[in-house]
Amino acid sequence: MRNFIIIGLNLLLLLSCNNEEIIEIASPDTKIEVKVRVKDGSVNYEVSFKDSIIMKPSNLGYLLKKSKPMNGNFLVSDFKISNSNTKWTQVWGENIEIIDNFNKLEVSLREKVEPFRKMNVVFKVFNDGVGFRYELPEQANLKEVLISEELTEFNFSKNYKGWYTPANFDSYEQLFQNAALNSIKTANTPITLEGNNNVFISIHEANLTDYAGMTLVKNKEKDFSFKTNLVPWPDGVKVKTNTPMVSPWRTIQIADSAEKLIVSNLILNLNEPNKIEDTSWIQPMKYIGVWWGMHLGTHTWTLGERHGATTATTKKYIDFAANHNISGVLVEGWNTGWENWGKKGAFDFVTPYPDFNLNEIAYYANLKNVQFIGHVETGGDAAYFEDNLDKVLRLYHNIGVKAVKTGYAGAIKTKGQFHHGQYMVNHYRKVVEKASKYQIMINAHEPIKPTGIRRTYPNMMTREGARGMEWNAWSAGNPPEHYTIIPFTRGLAGPFDYTPGTFDILFKNSKNRIKWNDLDDGTSRVNTTLAKQLSLFVILYSPMQMASDLIENYENEPAFKFIEDFGVDWEVSKVLNGKIGDYITIVRKDKNSDNWFLGSCTDKNKRTLEIKLSFLDANKKYIAEIYADGMDADWKTNPQAIEIYSEEVDANSILNLKLAAGGGQAIKFTPIN
Repeated sequence: MRNFIIIGLNLLLLLSCNNEEIIEIASPDTKIEVKVRVKDGSVNYEVSFKDSIIMKPSNLGYLLKKSKPMNGNFLVSDFKISNSNTKWTQVWGENIEIIDNFNKLEVSLREKVEPFRKMNVVFKVFNDGVGFRYELPEQANLKEVLISEELTEFNFSKNYKGWYTPANFDSYEQLFQNAALNSIKTANTPITLEGNNNVFISIHEANLTDYAGMTLVKNKEKDFSFKTNLVPWPDGVKVKTNTPMVSPWRTIQIADSAEKLIVSNLILNLNEPNKIEDTSWIQPMKYIGVWWGMHLGTHTWTLGERHGATTATTKKYIDFAANHNISGVLVEGWNTGWENWGKKGAFDFVTPYPDFNLNEIAYYANLKNVQFIGHVETGGDAAYFEDNLDKVLRLYHNIGVKAVKTGYAGAIKTKGQFHHGQYMVNHYRKVVEKASKYQIMINAHEPIKPTGIRRTYPNMMTREGARGMEWNAWSAGNPPEHYTIIPFTRGLAGPFDYTPGTFDILFKNSKNRIKWNDLDDGTSRVNTTLAKQLSLFVILYSPMQMASDLIENYENEPAFKFIEDFGVDWEVSKVLNGKIGDYITIVRKDKNSDNWFLGSCTDKNKRTLEIKLSFLDANKKYIAEIYADGMDADWKTNPQAIEIYSEEVDANSILNLKLAAGGGQAIKFTPIN
């Protein structure tokens, strides 16, 4: 490291006389290199991987309202290189222990001309990628900061193939597309790029705090290039703040295989350590809920003869949970206001419908050792929810609720605001912070994307932020490849409350459905096999994992045993294989036992995957309980066909997983005493 710092110093001294200043830094394993260059007053960065440039010189800086641009008159006033190699322990997660190993470059910049403002750019280079951010120090000549544009560029060296959803300021719930980089006009993040030379790159952000969400827009002035496009306030300003200011980290995850992207901890490592001193109340869980029937149209959120959230129905779900190793029951539609959908102040969040006894349900759930999961649907009226936040959280805390699902369906009621702008970023954070004071975990739907905040506030358990199971109830649904894309894209950002586990694939048991969504053309179904539904519990990570179907579809169903046995908190997770959009296999070791769980799935094509069980303890024998696609299973023609059997295995065993078209396989490995 000492030699490398000297090289950096020599470059700085050597090139500064040529109106160009360059500082270099590399990852601890030296495979990733970053150059920060200041030339003619402009600042850019360049990234190489294994001696090949993957990111050509890309501009940095800001355009400010009511102030001169911060992008063309800089010189390097100082720089500092340091390194860190530590470990930290997650409260919950895919792995207990996280290695945080990086080299850090802090470049201090100062304008050469008035008003002589200061800006710092900070780079952390890990073995799995790069994070960089801006810092605007406190200074007399820059106090109020109104950002009209962040000038960050991502100038790729090649026309990589991208997996993405088009940029949207209000929703991430779109199907992923696959296209050459030069044809992508806009993108949400994460966007994952694949090259022909075993290079995989994902662009996202970490520690999104008091700032607007970042989207990407095609840079028409350069080949294979994106510019940052922040989500605006109603007046067009992107970020409103004061110095001192730090931006979110812009992240570039880099790997030589798609599987390695999934096991990257870069985004978590770029967030601040846990701020909650006592975390004993934060507990991952499996849950069921009074929810799916509303999406199917067999029940309603509103009061009436089809009302789903009744005291009687909820007690049945609590009884089922207590009898089947399920920790929680979510209930949507218990509180008044659903009949006022679309109106401002529609919900008061705390008044039950006449057929739902809140206190009785809270008491009954506690009696059965089941957690009643609260629900707050705002209908986009975030401001009204914020005004009532203490009242709502206090109510839930007083009746023993430890987890609440929040929803923001529809447009944000505050005029001109978007779900992903600074206003809502701050709202979502306020809810999480306030909930921690009441010892309540949050599962957010219609959220801001995950950026690793779960490290700092581990009560931020999971969230939506992509097309989940509900889309299968009232639209053409999620295609078979959806599940082989998510882990390499949206899944890189953090836990996803997809809500798998629907067993009634073709909705044969859901009679008298009533259409309530315009996307429903009467042909809705789940586009997987039954075995694949089980595999998704392992593949789509969430510390709150919902078994989504109506409980009557689980009664006397042998396949439900996998869900009963399934863990939700993990000691270690491994990706055994994967190809974006085609297939994936993941294994996870239970944190509270010696059991392992495997999930594997494919796209619309059937395939056989050879799996070596070398992840198992070499000194033990195991019983593998296998939930496989039936011989004639097919997601289109025979989705329910499943074979359940057991065999003895060890670390030297090799399994051939035969996956049907649109199918999957789930396995529980239990040590033999």
